[in-house]
Amino acid sequence: MPRLSREARHPVTIILNGKRASGYAEPRLLLVDFLRREIGATGSHVGCEHGVCGACTVRVDGKAVRSCLMYAVQADGRRVDTVEGLGDDSSDLTALQSAFRREHALQCGYCTPGVLMSISDFLERNPKPTETEIREMLSGHICRCTGYAGMVRAVLDVVSNGGAAESPKSE
Repeated sequence: MPRLSREARHPVTIILNGKRASGYAEPRLLLVDFLRREIGATGSHVGCEHGVCGACTVRVDGKAVRSCLMYAVQADGRRVDTVEGLGDDSSDLTALQSAFRREHALQCGYCTPGVLMSISDFLERNPKPTETEIREMLSGHICRCTGYAGMVRAVLDVVSNGGAAESPKSE
């Protein structure tokens, strides 16, 4: 896609995983593309570009959203959390990430960042979900590798051990 002149691009500043990040975006540039190309936050993946697959899920102002359905200019001044912002600055995995690893909840990993962001949002709103509720939430994501069984086990493991999915770092 050819770039427009700087005059046709708008400055966009977000709070990305607790830190200020700025760049320029054409009015039609999707948030996922802004994060990846302009900011360099490549954890969110581009999948269907129609909001169906969930690979691009991030949290905007604490709520899980499909970043392929939101323009970057709409995120200006808002908090955007990506998978890179889960947990703290240490190299330790969060309880949810550890459970994913333990339960073999990922294979190729393409859908994993979006799934983790959706689950972290889901568990904040529903800290003790049933298996049916977990499966229903996961139905908004397309994963062709795992069949979701490991993901469900991982979430149930986190819930049963009382370790909620860690929220993104606050500013």
